[in-house]
Amino acid sequence: MAAQQKLDFDPAALHRKYLLERDKRLRTEANDQYLEVKGDFSRYVDDPYVEPGFTRPPLNDEMDVVIIGGGFGGLLAGARLRQAGVQGIRIIDKAGDFGGTWYWNRYPGAQCDVESYIYLPLLEETGFIPREKYTRAPEILEHSRRIGRTFDLYRDACLQTQISSMHWDEAEHRWIIRTNRNDRMKARYVIMSNGPLNRPKLPGIPGIADYQGHTFHTSRWDYAYTGGSSLGGLEKLRDKRVGIIGTGATAVQCVPYLGEFAKQLYVFQRTPSSVDIRNNRETDPDWAKSLTLGWQKRRMDNFNVLVSGGYQDEDLVADGWTDIIRNVMLGMSKDQFEGASAQGIATAMELADYAKMNGVRGRVDSVVKDAKTAEALKPWYRQFCKRPCFNDEYLDTFNRPNVQLVDTDGRGVDRITPKGVVVDGVEYEVDCLIFATGFEVGTGYTRRSGFDVAGRDGVRLSDKWDNGAVSLHGTMSHGFPNCFFMGLTQNTLTINFPHMLDDQSHHIAYIIGAAEQRQARAIEPSLEAEKAWCDTVKKSQNYAGNFLQECTPGYYNGEGRTELGHGLTGNTYGGTPMACEGIMREWRETGELPGMHLV
Repeated sequence: MAAQQKLDFDPAALHRKYLLERDKRLRTEANDQYLEVKGDFSRYVDDPYVEPGFTRPPLNDEMDVVIIGGGFGGLLAGARLRQAGVQGIRIIDKAGDFGGTWYWNRYPGAQCDVESYIYLPLLEETGFIPREKYTRAPEILEHSRRIGRTFDLYRDACLQTQISSMHWDEAEHRWIIRTNRNDRMKARYVIMSNGPLNRPKLPGIPGIADYQGHTFHTSRWDYAYTGGSSLGGLEKLRDKRVGIIGTGATAVQCVPYLGEFAKQLYVFQRTPSSVDIRNNRETDPDWAKSLTLGWQKRRMDNFNVLVSGGYQDEDLVADGWTDIIRNVMLGMSKDQFEGASAQGIATAMELADYAKMNGVRGRVDSVVKDAKTAEALKPWYRQFCKRPCFNDEYLDTFNRPNVQLVDTDGRGVDRITPKGVVVDGVEYEVDCLIFATGFEVGTGYTRRSGFDVAGRDGVRLSDKWDNGAVSLHGTMSHGFPNCFFMGLTQNTLTINFPHMLDDQSHHIAYIIGAAEQRQARAIEPSLEAEKAWCDTVKKSQNYAGNFLQECTPGYYNGEGRTELGHGLTGNTYGGTPMACEGIMREWRETGELPGMHLV
């Protein structure tokens, strides 16, 4: 490695500070601190974006492929299958349209925080260029619809439909799917693309059911109450006292709009987010015209390599995500970088991380005028312990006289009363209480799906995966023929999630195509292949596990329970996205479907 510059901070002291702040927030109940949105809380998952009373006749038909979920994963799977010539494709989603997370997330200020030119999938295939570097929710939702139209995925779609059961019929070699619309449909193949961000969660705060004011979750924003749209204009809050619980990525985007319009805004914080500069800008039309065939894949790969700690001659995206590795590479040649030991690169990145986060904390001091508030807004953890945020208005919102940060020093809110929220014995009365508490991530797969899956011999997926997912490549599981999984199920964590979903959609389309060429009625991995992949995943997690265990609790590390395989990253392949995709590509290139059993 190149010689390190003289440090203007003490890494050991920062490390101790990070661990101290983590320990404040560790809770023995981990994910059990959150409530499941059912029963009295089921109103938090109602769809506010459709007209009530929708009905349709029940379906009793058969499809080639049924895809569960109409977000980017389901749309990519549908698109790649359509490109492969598959005609009978049905997407089922409980929402009223395609979009997944972006169907539900319409809160004020909602934007992507990964560059839109690499985040929005299938740009070249649909001939679309986003208007801004970080495009806004309405454009993302419309692009989801564009994909649906381009690949004729609306034709057999079943929206506003929830699956109630799904089981494998061994005699027919078909999946039998029943829904809340009294459908009984058959499918040769099923693709589970439910996504990790579809089921809102609520904090298990004492008294949460006692609150008598208006309340909603950010993923079901109530514009009838607030007025305005995702672009702002919340005029109906002019005479309202508003409280918001949660200061993660969603709150960072919507708090500036609440602060602008609410009579009084209380922001209840357990752990501050890392908030760096967004520096959004409109798309340069001359740049857009200069793009050549394959530009999006090249840009996506460039970003993936950089944020995974690899070397690139040029940083095409040049944003807050790539900033750390760019600083590590500063002044280094490719030979110097690639000749360094893994430990040397890791140490350099850790020091660059400390420096980066010092800059993030310094930005708080430069923007927030009140010293006590500024101190409370400083994040004390490594940048990728939580999802970093990029916003140019959030911090400045706390300079408004009508906005008050209520910091709980890592403990969280004490209780909720019929009138408001209590912290340190002080009751903050509010007319409206908003939960910006995110989605279920670390809970069981079938709980997040909303239904169980019965495979061969009636074996339930919830039972087989009781101690964590077991699969081949995170794609198929023994005992569940012709059933595919998309997302982080024993796959790889990547900052640009749609990139990973596209890799998976190509992999699934290949397997289905190969099974069809062999005229197989069913395909599934062997137990031996499944075990081998589980061993590979486990061996890959050493470094990532140690890193996450030292992180402040959050959904990345299962609220601090990484040793149990919980959280967004708890059972994922720990190598780089490029390594994971390379393993699957080499597997496909054998042409032999190694580890698969076909009948």
